[in-house]
Amino acid sequence: MPRAALRVLQVLGVAWTLPNTLAGLLLGVFGLAFGAHLHARRRDLAIVFHRWPWGPGGALTLGNVILHTGDTLDSPCMTYAHRDGQGNEASIVLADHERAHVFQYMVLGPLFLPLYLACGGISVRNRFERAADHYARHGHGWWPW
Repeated sequence: MPRAALRVLQVLGVAWTLPNTLAGLLLGVFGLAFGAHLHARRRDLAIVFHRWPWGPGGALTLGNVILHTGDTLDSPCMTYAHRDGQGNEASIVLADHERAHVFQYMVLGPLFLPLYLACGGISVRNRFERAADHYARHGHGWWPW
């Protein structure tokens, strides 16, 4: 695909998922008052809030915003299947997993969250999580269908 066409699709995707991104920005900015740090990641097409002070650990993507409880997205993590005892894969990089969710949001926009929840939420059964793990392992295959 020509670079200009890809850029146009990215801009359209950013606009399409803007309601999700605004929710993420609101939460991220709120977290700044409690110690979160802001960082833009061009490669991931996302604004990242590191050291986000709430949650069980890891990261949550909302549109083009990633709320991350750690110091860097470039850290290893286990796949959902590995955590569930269904596999013994090598660890993946958290940034790659979350980038897949950014791409999913840019295609599905406001439909992402209802579809994500309908597919099982945060679990190994969720096709969105399995696709994000696949993308993190292989560099392709972020689409959940």
